Amino acid sequence: MRYTGVNARGIISPIFKQGDDLVGGVCDCLLRAARNEGFDIQNGDILGVTESVVARTQGNYASCGQIAADIRAKFGGGDMGVLFPITSRNRFAVILKAIAMACEKLYIQLSYPSDEVGNALVPLELVDANGVSPHADSFDENGFRELFGGDTSHPFTGVDYIELYKSYGKNTELLFSNDPAYILNYTKNVLCCDIHTRARTKRIVRGRGGVNVYGLDDIMAASVDGSGYNPEFGLLGSNAATEDSVKLFPRNCGAVVDKIQKAIKDKTGKTVEVLIYGDGCFKDPIGGIWELADPVSAPAYTSGLGGTPSELKIKYYADNDFGALEGAALEDALRERIRCKGARLLGEAEALGTTPRRYADLLASLCDLVSGSGDKGTPIVYIKGYFSNFASE
Repeated sequence: MRYTGVNARGIISPIFKQGDDLVGGVCDCLLRAARNEGFDIQNGDILGVTESVVARTQGNYASCGQIAADIRAKFGGGDMGVLFPITSRNRFAVILKAIAMACEKLYIQLSYPSDEVGNALVPLELVDANGVSPHADSFDENGFRELFGGDTSHPFTGVDYIELYKSYGKNTELLFSNDPAYILNYTKNVLCCDIHTRARTKRIVRGRGGVNVYGLDDIMAASVDGSGYNPEFGLLGSNAATEDSVKLFPRNCGAVVDKIQKAIKDKTGKTVEVLIYGDGCFKDPIGGIWELADPVSAPAYTSGLGGTPSELKIKYYADNDFGALEGAALEDALRERIRCKGARLLGEAEALGTTPRRYADLLASLCDLVSGSGDKGTPIVYIKGYFSNFASE
């Protein structure tokens, strides 16, 4: 008889650095935790490793000078526009510093009332009170300040990102618009910095007259003077490492998860599914911040984590089909219904399930919440019972 369902543990590890044996280190940490804290390693368990330690062991870093060199090679060093950057010291400030090094005149167009991941620039109620339509109205800095006042500090951090972003270049202008083409009134050289809408933004800007148009995924897609790089995501998913460098999103993650899975199999005889995880896929209902600032939540995972769950809503059947039952009779009926689902004996009308989401995204979110991004010291997460259900023995 089982008394618990899914459980996830943060696994404490040493600080991984460039050149460390990540595969061996992860396995050693897991085996030590299992041995000392009394849990078994079983087939179907899941191991998550944060993208940060993968990138660190790869040495996947780039300096401001290296980033600036790549940008200068693509844009020529004159005027350029930065379109839809998120307002974040960790995610974008160092990149902006490098961009300012690479051009003579810089235009930064911010979306409003918040950035792509929900960081508020101005309160929505202030937008409404001024009769502003974020879908139609565009402003230079003077017009924006005139409407919304001088205080545009972030509600959580207290940072005024307008002033911060202006401080990185001597010849910088701020623009405010949700129209990607608005920046073309100032420059035809545009670096599109949005994350999940980047393909559409680049298409619009090019279609409306942009000349040199790139995205953050095009910058540092190859090594520059020995730098790190990411051929798929470029600077997307990077984080500040020092005041003058960033840690890039890890590359070749598919090989990493396969090697970790094999190493655990060799040591335990068990097949554990493995994923590399970044930001979780969830939104803060109070602050409105959407957590997913990485280009994907899970850059790689082993084959057993593909697809989406096929689940039944127990509460629906308990309230409807089996509403007259209770106690052991209700539980037995629900277990039988779940077994029928597993055997594909349900009619289409009966198969009421949950909102479809990918296993990889759900698990990355769980891992991100368990490990946190601060001082917990648990960049490895071990999950048991994820594929069990109410009918499982």
